Amino acid sequence: MLYSESLKKRKDFQIVYSKGVSFANKYLVMYKYKNHLEKNRVGISVSKKVGNSVVRHRLTRLVRESYRLNEKEFEKGYDYVVVVRISAKNITYADMESALLHVNKLHLKALRKKEERSE
Repeated sequence: MLYSESLKKRKDFQIVYSKGVSFANKYLVMYKYKNHLEKNRVGISVSKKVGNSVVRHRLTRLVRESYRLNEKEFEKGYDYVVVVRISAKNITYADMESALLHVNKLHLKALRKKEERSE
């Protein structure tokens, strides 16, 4: 990943959950929080409720690859936490990529509206 690294520490996840803004669709919930760095940090969370370790790791790989190939679509300087929902259990790569880009687009729309209100 060009502009990103992994978000691994529980403390960092908790900060993004508590202070970040979240948007969701059928398959994903994405939290976003400004990290004041020149790069993004991405964390992926898949609950045991979704499936066994094979299913969870497959979904994690799908999210990571979708993010990696579309990294330029995401704003720099943020921490992202992507939570995979149970409905994504049998999702294809194309659907995962579409869901990730959709949630990112919701964040970008909200940011634009916030900027318009402040002007």
